[in-house]
Amino acid sequence: MEIYNTLTRKKEQFEPREGKKVQMFVCGPTVYDYIHIGNARTFVFFDVVAKYLRHRGYDVNYIQNVTDIDNKIIERAQKEGLDPLEYAKKYTEIFKEDMQALGVTAPEYKNATDHIPEVIKQIQTLLDKGNAYVIENDGVYFDLSTFPDYGKLSGRTANMADDAISRIDDSDKKRNRGDFALWKFSAEGDPSWPAPFGNGRPGWHIEDTAITEKYFGPQYDIHGGGQDLIFPHHEAEIAQQESASGLKPFVKYWMHVGFLINKEEKMSKSLGNFQTARELMEKYSKETIRFYLLSSYYHSPLQFSEEILKQAQAATQRIAQVRLSLLLIQNGSSEQVALDKTKEDFHNAMDNDFNTSEALGHVFTLIKKINPLINQGSVSKQSSEDVETFFTEVNELLGIIPAKYEAPPQNIQELNDKREKLRELGNYSEADKIRAQIEDLGYQVEDTIYGPLITAR
Repeated sequence: MEIYNTLTRKKEQFEPREGKKVQMFVCGPTVYDYIHIGNARTFVFFDVVAKYLRHRGYDVNYIQNVTDIDNKIIERAQKEGLDPLEYAKKYTEIFKEDMQALGVTAPEYKNATDHIPEVIKQIQTLLDKGNAYVIENDGVYFDLSTFPDYGKLSGRTANMADDAISRIDDSDKKRNRGDFALWKFSAEGDPSWPAPFGNGRPGWHIEDTAITEKYFGPQYDIHGGGQDLIFPHHEAEIAQQESASGLKPFVKYWMHVGFLINKEEKMSKSLGNFQTARELMEKYSKETIRFYLLSSYYHSPLQFSEEILKQAQAATQRIAQVRLSLLLIQNGSSEQVALDKTKEDFHNAMDNDFNTSEALGHVFTLIKKINPLINQGSVSKQSSEDVETFFTEVNELLGIIPAKYEAPPQNIQELNDKREKLRELGNYSEADKIRAQIEDLGYQVEDTIYGPLITAR
């Protein structure tokens, strides 16, 4: 198995630090609003990573943080006249509900506010070692001049761009432009915790390393997140943990998911061009959304469009339709369907840096091969059971096959089959007439790369 490592900028053989044990951490949400579908891409992908590693025999300890204290949470709560911690609790539960609805079940969630002692301990270590300093009436900051390796993950430095300054890090009293806040002293009405260096609350970056150090120790195997977190967030994590422990590398493999693109811009709350996962789940099944999110190699940008979502819907329905046909086979012929090559190709794709797009392609290669055999009654009962077992495995890993599928009525299906044959022959005018018949009967046909999507109007 190979993983593309952002730190080394190349694919590397996956070798956990301790045998078959894998410690994996993924940056979770800041809970001041509903998650958007771009966030969901990251969380669904790493859900698959954890499940596949377990499938391959690894003992995976996968945790994800929930940032439940932050400037944005405080600002939103104050606007609504609510307690910030109660406000964050509400959206934490909404986030978990959305993840459950999307079939994301692999991670164990850890709230930042449940780990304040660990945060304080790590900050005190950094102060004691000279890596951090106090700005009076402001907070505790990390001194980047004490960490020459800053930028090794992203290839950037503290002085290259304004995004070195994150969320609550702006102060004209800082020693270096890119120095970031580890702790912010209390402002009136803000949540606050006592600490030896002054009452206050954590900065954004420190919660992650405090959490992972508690559960994994100072070094671990995989750190994941969205591409936008590489700089400055993940650079800050490296600076904090490697300075506090003196051990390198902090993380062996760094994995980052590409942007979801909406009208040629990354989807984000700050740009206001996002659609929430919850809104999308009102229109599409979790299987359709998961297929859509996994249909592109995770490094690559993924275009957001209704057309691509319709294609994903057609794809999931096609798999479900073939699966249903297989389950109905009682006798059939003695002809066997060769599955070894499909299984090998599927697992090779997943072993090649979790290339879900390629893996799904092999599933549809099998469907193209087996569908004519089903129609001819040429699939044996044993073969149907073998393919069903493979589909079950695929679904346990990817979560893309609908649990319930209602095939179109027989007359609609027969009309559609006739239409498809006419299209194959290039007789599009006659095919269009049959489409009109189908629509007159109350059904809609949309052609996709996975075949026709038939839905009741």
